[in-house]
Amino acid sequence: MNPQQTIPASFRASIRRRRARDRVIETLLLAAGLAAVFATAAIVWILVSEALPFFEHVPVRDFLTDTLWTPLFAEPRYGIMPLVAGTLVTTFVALLVAMPAGTVIAIYLSEFASHRLREVVKPALEMLGAVPTVVYGYFALAMVTPFLQKLIPGLPGFNMLSAGLVIGIMIVPYVASVSEDAMRAVPNDMREGSYAMGATRFQTATRVVVPGALSGIAAAYILGISRAVGETMVVAVAAGLQPNLTWNPTEPAATITSFIVQVSLGDLPHDSIGYQSIFAAGLVLLVITLAFNIAGFVLTRRFRETY
Repeated sequence: MNPQQTIPASFRASIRRRRARDRVIETLLLAAGLAAVFATAAIVWILVSEALPFFEHVPVRDFLTDTLWTPLFAEPRYGIMPLVAGTLVTTFVALLVAMPAGTVIAIYLSEFASHRLREVVKPALEMLGAVPTVVYGYFALAMVTPFLQKLIPGLPGFNMLSAGLVIGIMIVPYVASVSEDAMRAVPNDMREGSYAMGATRFQTATRVVVPGALSGIAAAYILGISRAVGETMVVAVAAGLQPNLTWNPTEPAATITSFIVQVSLGDLPHDSIGYQSIFAAGLVLLVITLAFNIAGFVLTRRFRETY
């Protein structure tokens, strides 16, 4: 007798429906993944294809080494270094705020806060990520900059320090949330073993939980770096939109994203070199972000293998 004949027809139909449903779900998931890959590839293609005409007029060497960025002047210069410097300075200032603050908040929420307090504080913290970035920009211009001018006499009204500090506040929720999730994922057996050895809660948090969650914490840092590098409105409002090659955060400067906003307002024809420069700048921004993400991937793998 065929074994399948002993299985009720209704049960066989149920199995076929389940398999068909699984195939549909797998197809949808594959389509979603391919859509993300296609979107990334399309972005890269647009940036490269639009930047190639720009590099036909501007040598790559001059683009990367020239210290003047004046594409809107009568005699334009296209040195990307002032924009790169502004981007890196504001990002560095932001990370000086976000990394320690986000890590401390994550340690507190994961190891010291009560369940009720955690359920209140974490959603409230994540609400900061829902605030429009233009609001942060005007917060930096109207409140943070006047406060800093009292501490630093002669500080310009537009400066990278104010913009970087506010960007740091803005990305604290990203760093804290992802880091806290990574710490919560550390097995409780590691905590209990630490307590059994006589360690305090603080020692357990800093010497057991944090090392055990380093891969997730590193991922949180890379997420924060990428968010800071790509920030637009805060630097456009508070940093000054002046492409100066300076590493002093108290001076005004422009970043890559703020320049893209400035040129994208529609004052230049789409076929002009000035307009095409935003794609070259965007390509540089893509390379910087990609470099940070690759570094984060390498660090995450190393920490995961170590711990």
